[in-house]
Parts: sequence; C-alpha cells; structure tokens
Amino acid sequence: MCRSQFKINGLFLLLAVSAGLFLSSCAVDRRMSRKVNGLFKESEVLKKHYVGFALYDMSTEKMVFENNADKYFTPASNTKLFTFYGGLKITPDSIPALRYIERGDSLIFWGTGDPSFLYAKFKGTRAFDFLKTTNKQLYFAPGRYSGDFYGKGWQWDDYNDYYQSEINEFPIMGNLLEAKENKGALTVSPQLFADCVTPDSSSKEASFLIKRDFNTNRFNYPAIKVPEGYTQEVPYKVSLSTTLALLSDTLNKEVGLIRMKMPTNAKTVYSLKADSVFKEMMVPSDNFIAEQLLLVYCNQIGEGLSAEKAIQYIKENYLNGLQDKPVWVDGSGLSRYNLVTPRDIITLLELIYKEVNDQKRLFAMLPAGGKSGTLKNAYPKTNEPFVFGKTGTLSNIHCQSGYVVTKKNRVYLFSFMNNNFVSSTTAVRDEMGKIITYIHENY
Repeated sequence: MCRSQFKINGLFLLLAVSAGLFLSSCAVDRRMSRKVNGLFKESEVLKKHYVGFALYDMSTEKMVFENNADKYFTPASNTKLFTFYGGLKITPDSIPALRYIERGDSLIFWGTGDPSFLYAKFKGTRAFDFLKTTNKQLYFAPGRYSGDFYGKGWQWDDYNDYYQSEINEFPIMGNLLEAKENKGALTVSPQLFADCVTPDSSSKEASFLIKRDFNTNRFNYPAIKVPEGYTQEVPYKVSLSTTLALLSDTLNKEVGLIRMKMPTNAKTVYSLKADSVFKEMMVPSDNFIAEQLLLVYCNQIGEGLSAEKAIQYIKENYLNGLQDKPVWVDGSGLSRYNLVTPRDIITLLELIYKEVNDQKRLFAMLPAGGKSGTLKNAYPKTNEPFVFGKTGTLSNIHCQSGYVVTKKNRVYLFSFMNNNFVSSTTAVRDEMGKIITYIHENY
C-alpha cells in the first residue's frame, strides 16, 4: 500500500472513530434526558413550585434536557456567576487597591472599591503598607462612587445582618464591626467604635444580640451576660467622616480631605491576585465582595465607580450572545429584581469554563459539593467532589448552577432554579442533590 493511501485510510479511520464516539455520546444524552424527565415527573417536591432546569453536555455541545429553561427566575446568589465572569474579563490578574498622585510633600489617593483593605478574610496588606510607610502627608479624595449605600431592591430590614454591608468607594475592614466575647467581656473591632457599643437597660430581649441604629453608628445590646464564645458581625454605617476617622486610626497618622477629580494619569497600587478574591466571593458567597468588585471593574473601564455602568459594560461587551436578555441589577444577588433564565446560565457557565481554560483552577474557585463553601452540606462528604458551582438562596428561593463530573469523567453544565416554594429549603436542596447525583453516578 502506498504512503498516501495509508494516510487516507488512517484519516477515514479517525473520522469513523470520532463519529462513533459522537453518536455514542448522543445516545447517552438521549437516555439521560428520558431518565431525568422521569425523575422530574416522579418528584412530589418539585411539583409544588416554579422549577427551571437545564442540562448541557460539554462534549457534544448540546442541551440534554430542559424544563422551563427559557423562563425567567430570580437567581439569588447565582447572580455572582455574572460578577465572576466580568472579573475574569476585566481584572484577570490583580485587583487595583487605590489610585494616587504625589504633589510636593503630599500624597493624594482615591478609592477603587477594592474590598480587601484590612478585611479579615484577606491577608494582603499592600495598600495599607503603602499608605502607612509613606513620609508624605496623606489626603483622601472622595467622590468617585455615584451610587447608594444599598443595591437596587435590597431588603432594608436586613441592615443589621453581616451579609448586607453598605457599599462605598473605600471600604475598610469589610465595612463591618466585629464583636467578640473575651473573658466575659465584649471586645469590639474596629476599636474606634468601642464607645459606640453600649448596653440597653430598657431592652426586654432574652437573647444577646447587638443591634445598630439604622441611621447612625450607635450599637446597643441587652444588659445581660455576654454568652461564652459569642461573636457577631454588624455592618457599620458608612460615611465620609467615618472613612477618614478609620483611616487615621488604623494608619496611626492624620489623613486629610481634599476635593479633587482624579486625573487620568493617576498611578495604581494593586492589592491581591484576582483569583484569591474571586474565590473568597464564590466559595462562602460573600455579598460584600461581589458588590465592591463591580466598582473595581468600573475603575478599569472609566473614571467613575458605578455598579450600573459596570453591569451595562459587561452585558454589552461580553454577554451579547445570550439568548434571553437578563435583568441584572446588583453584584451579589441580594436583589429580587434580578431575573435570568436557566439556559442563559448554561451559556454563562460555558463562557466561564472556556475563559479560565483550566478545569483545576476553575473548580478551585468554586464551592465543591460535600467539601467546601455553600455546597458543603448539599452533597455527601467526600475527598473527591463531583459538583462545583454556585448556590443561591433567598426566602422561598433556592438555586444551584455549575458543573457535574460523572463517573465516566464527562462534564455537564446544569442550572437548577426553584422559585416560590413554601416547603423547607432543605427538602428542595435534597431533591436537587438526588437528581445531580444520579447524573454523576450513571453517565
């Protein structure tokens, strides 16, 4: 046989094998579709509320099964997948911590929205060290952020809860007050607020809880014994005066105020590697980081800091291929105004997968079923997780979207959305886990 004939026959053999594998994958997907459809029909839990589901095969690039996949759902913290993708495109390497210029013996700096400044979750202190070690007089220039202290549609009665810190251009310590029991006494950080946290002798509360006045940084708690091991995080009220006071207190030097527009040639101090910040947003589902990152993205694309502008930019430049136009209003998913379809989440998951282009790196930034983050208790404890993704929970809402790796090492994308249920979240979570686990074990 001549060499050319051998090459032709080899090519035909390769094509035949590829075609056979593709047809085999399609047959597997058809069987899976029938079985998953049966699981949905049999589920008493899923019959009682609004359910959307989409399952996509990465190997065939085909949708395997859909249930209300083109309908809009409130995604809760699945919204962070959009914020995550925006960061992969706009800040792929490091997070800008602050902008500055030097004029004579003065250093003037502006915020970027960076969430990491003295935030206990992060170990990086580059921006703090930069300001601490300079021998120049420091001046903070406010005015880059044009939004409100809360996102659109947020529940204002959650203002005292740790997961709803206020938004600003230069957050410090996560915009949280941390209180802890220490040898029977209550200790407070930042120390600047120590005199603002006082007992309320008129309180009739039987359980110990610190509560802030909505409009001010006055914190009260019942005049009862502090429980052993007690700890609580409470959002403090953000203001320019508070920012200046905290900067001066933590840096142990005076920080002045100057009204000055940031020049285009302002230099940048970078803080942490972006992956570490993305992971801290995604794994524990940190709302504060998600909201502040939108401002960080805006710093990269323009002069002002606006969540709305960042969202619009991401939608127009990176998400114009979505089948259904998402209603996306905040970074975290705290707002019930957010509305997306399961099939759009599938497209987003595929975009994320291809953008990272490294499965190990991607899965390390996401909660892992049975092992870490918000998926730790959703699947059995394991050293080798098979689900990596994002949960989303509000009252009467529980969603889960991500990647499931089967025992045959196939990767499927899924988006499972549950809205308007009145049963327990645990029951809905367990039903989702049952279906996703079946996919893992059988395909």
